[in-house]
Amino acid sequence: MTTTFPRTAPSTLGIDARGIAAFLDALESTPGVEPHGFQLLRHGRVAAEGWWAPYEPGRVHLLYSLSKSFTAAAVGIAVREGLIDLDATALSYFPELDAEITDERSRRILVRHLLAMASGHREETIERARALDPENTVRGFLLLPPDEEPGTVFAYNQPCTYTLGAIVRRVSGGSLVDYLRPRLLDQLGIDDLAWTRDATGAELGYSGCYAPTEAVAKLGQLYLQHGVWEGERILDEDWVAAATSTQVENPDEANPDWRQGYGFQFWMARHGFRGDGAYGQFCVVLPEQDVVLAITGQSLDMQAVLDAAWEHLLPAIDAADADAVGDSGLEARLASLGLPPVSGGSLPKDLGHGPLRVRPDGVLDAVRLERDADGVRLTIEGDGRTASVPVGDGRWAVEGALAASGATEPAGTVLVALRFVETPHMLWLRIDEHAGTAGVRWATEPLHDGALTLARPAD
Repeated sequence: MTTTFPRTAPSTLGIDARGIAAFLDALESTPGVEPHGFQLLRHGRVAAEGWWAPYEPGRVHLLYSLSKSFTAAAVGIAVREGLIDLDATALSYFPELDAEITDERSRRILVRHLLAMASGHREETIERARALDPENTVRGFLLLPPDEEPGTVFAYNQPCTYTLGAIVRRVSGGSLVDYLRPRLLDQLGIDDLAWTRDATGAELGYSGCYAPTEAVAKLGQLYLQHGVWEGERILDEDWVAAATSTQVENPDEANPDWRQGYGFQFWMARHGFRGDGAYGQFCVVLPEQDVVLAITGQSLDMQAVLDAAWEHLLPAIDAADADAVGDSGLEARLASLGLPPVSGGSLPKDLGHGPLRVRPDGVLDAVRLERDADGVRLTIEGDGRTASVPVGDGRWAVEGALAASGATEPAGTVLVALRFVETPHMLWLRIDEHAGTAGVRWATEPLHDGALTLARPAD
């Protein structure tokens, strides 16, 4: 089943298009912010949407920790089906570990504590859990005694969510995606969603979900509608209420929109609530305004993205002077969004003198830049794999899950931007043909996976 949101002019939905344009201005001009795509919904209709080329509508994007909100939805559905009890201990779902988990606080961690990032640990435990048991993250996590009583302290803690995913797999007998497919994804018309798995074959749960921008918007709309989709209840209303309200206080977080409390794998915010992921993946829900904002990007300053929404989008909703004057101009702008290609001189005519030397133990194992009858092509090797993509001369060239643009610098070196367009990430390559070298660095470094595995994982 495929369901898409109806498209309606912003003014028809009571939104001033000038405020949306100002929001776009802010995203494009703020240091540390790079948007890839967004969808703005009101009353279940698209008021505005756009993708910055070479990113495209319908293409999946790595969501990082926004994955947690999809994992939580799986838990909520399992609660509705009577498969999971929020007040059961995490340990009760793994009886084979009962004899060796002896710490009383560990034994008192409840499912609801995992959902609220309130396991009692004061800080992230993922590396320590993996060190204790490289093959069983749940076991490693439960072997780490909490510092405080579970439910009393907040700490953003990946094994909490990993364990939730493991519980869903345990009670359903299949994978997380298999469980979600008929119960959530098909219902919402989310046709393309995949999840990175660990060495045991289990979805990470806390990260690694790849989905299109519209899938993020649909999840937000489901929660905005209190768990009902096209007349069918998917999540219980009391689940939605608990998930989107403060379950544990977190006043020590640095940024204002990260210290408003934490629900069930959702952050409370100065306005509404949201799921989010590293480098600017957002599912922002504003119940008072009946609005959902889904964003993907490569942004280091995530607070600045929310600041821009509060400064420009919020006042545009039900603005007294909202009219249709700005609608057409905004529509034209949205159709022409794009990230700037690499600027400089044309790519050299003479290229391809052999493999280029790269720094040992660097990002890539080998790099080639060659010109053939079709233009310039970049080939990279790493992670035991090889990938190749055309390099656009003053433009973006896209092939598969890669996009590249290049130009010649004043010193004669060639600068290439290589985007992994199913993720937030981009590599800079500075190639010196005369020296036979290639310098490689990340614009933003991946949190998991290597350069040649940065793409939608196979089902």
